[in-house]
Amino acid sequence: MFLVRRTFKVKKGTSRKAADVISQIGKMYEEAGLRTHSRVYISGSTVPGPLDTVYMDWTEEALRSAYRSDNPKPPQEDELFAKLREFQEETSIEFYEIYGES
Repeated sequence: MFLVRRTFKVKKGTSRKAADVISQIGKMYEEAGLRTHSRVYISGSTVPGPLDTVYMDWTEEALRSAYRSDNPKPPQEDELFAKLREFQEETSIEFYEIYGES
């Protein structure tokens, strides 16, 4: 099993607004059956960490390309990512192998 963590660097002062949209994106994928439950969290406002940064993580049984032909596109995807672009400056993704869970 793998943990996938996506990090979003957002415009100054927009962490909470961006986190709301990112949460909606996670729920969209979950409701479409394309992803497990995701967690969204921020750093740099009331807790230590990089300012204006939002994180989303979820687990995957296997790492597969998001661009594969058998990966359906949820209807809201374009709309939600357009909203996110209002806040996002850059993004990155990390992958971790989880040990001790079956």
